[in-house]
Amino acid sequence: MQRTARALALVALVLGAAACTIIEDGEVGVLKTFGDIHDEPVQSGVTLVFPVARQVEKWNVKRQEMKETADTPSSEGLIVRLETSLQYRVKPEMAPYIREHSGRDYREILIVPYFRNQVRDVVSGYPVRNIYSEEGRTQIAQRVLENLGKSLEPEGIEVLAVLLRDVQLPDRFKESIEAKLTAEQRVQQKEFELAQARKDAEIEIARAEGAARAQEIVRSTLSNSYLHYLWIKTLNEHPNVIYVATEANMPIFKGVQ
Repeated sequence: MQRTARALALVALVLGAAACTIIEDGEVGVLKTFGDIHDEPVQSGVTLVFPVARQVEKWNVKRQEMKETADTPSSEGLIVRLETSLQYRVKPEMAPYIREHSGRDYREILIVPYFRNQVRDVVSGYPVRNIYSEEGRTQIAQRVLENLGKSLEPEGIEVLAVLLRDVQLPDRFKESIEAKLTAEQRVQQKEFELAQARKDAEIEIARAEGAARAQEIVRSTLSNSYLHYLWIKTLNEHPNVIYVATEANMPIFKGVQ
């Protein structure tokens, strides 16, 4: 009897485990009862499931990323290859709606077409020069983000970020743009050097004016008496200097003009 009870208990435990599913953090469950999808998602935790009668699909509601490479025409009609990235997530409360209207393949059915279309439409309004520049890529990404959000938010997809990772241009056009950018950088460098030279000239002029002013002050303050004093002071500071004393005990020196 004990063995039978233990076996039944083990069977019951296995069946009980098979009738439960765990919804983890970053997931929600889409509940179906006899094939009918419930409007409210199942939150994280343990929930019961029964074959046919009650089923729960797990849906990822964390941040996800999708990468695309597309050949897109610019406003001049030149083909530009773009490597783009879209970051998005499923709105937890909208998971049952997406399951009902777009199905499990919502990414290919819903997100990919909208994303490709928006990238193509926005990029086609920019010249190649803007697409190639960092500022232009930032503007394009922001416009795609805004437009895509308007299209996908009502469908239950939250658009988090749009990134333009790389731009590949036709070789001849790329070379001409790089040459032009290099020339502009050289002009900016020359303008900087000119401004620096002007500043250096102003400094030299200020120094010269200061030196001239100092000389004027020295000339205006010098006198014969002061020069005599400096002469005597210098002689006293150098004991090895021999001088001839006079009756007034003053050294003999030439008159200072």
